[in-house]
Amino acid sequence: MPEDDYDYDQLLKRAREDLPEEIAYHERFQIPDVESFQEGNTTIVTNFTEISDIIAREPDDILKYLLRELGTAGERDEGRILFKGRIGSRKIQEKFEDYVGKYVLCSECDKPDTRLVKEGRVTLLKCDACGAHRPIRGKKKKTRQPLTEGIEQGETYDLLIQDIGREGDGMARVGSFTIYVPGSTKGDRVKVRIDHIKGTLAFGTVVGKVSS
Repeated sequence: MPEDDYDYDQLLKRAREDLPEEIAYHERFQIPDVESFQEGNTTIVTNFTEISDIIAREPDDILKYLLRELGTAGERDEGRILFKGRIGSRKIQEKFEDYVGKYVLCSECDKPDTRLVKEGRVTLLKCDACGAHRPIRGKKKKTRQPLTEGIEQGETYDLLIQDIGREGDGMARVGSFTIYVPGSTKGDRVKVRIDHIKGTLAFGTVVGKVSS
């Protein structure tokens, strides 16, 4: 099929319909609202333990980040945080969310199923959900970039068609990618040119058979 015949938006819609519901959709990860009050010149966060348990990171690491970002002193006290100074709950909430964006959420799939791994002098955030990883540095990017590790647009690959989508297109998988290949059937071993990549979905054209 010529590349110009592809309606990529339509193919993408069909591809997403073929994905299992738990992959196609997941709720946005959220942390509880900060519960705090002020006592003299001290701000007390009462639900720190609840928030840190949901974030699933070391409480001392979270506290260290908050103190640095808020520019104040403080300490943990029986599941609470005591900050020096009068700090609004909205500002504290923003710093918790910044921490989650930098140290918890995967920059590819936006899921919190991650862990911090030290490799030499570099700390990596590794995602158990999609396999992506990134070094911890700077702010989490607001715009997610397509994951291109494993396949590249315009290149040709030998693929095994592992399944058939609802519209009859063959489906192959390479790493975290699902590749839709019109004109192929389950069990085919074919040479496929990658015509288009969008996120972790790709669309290709059969350009030949793989010799056995």
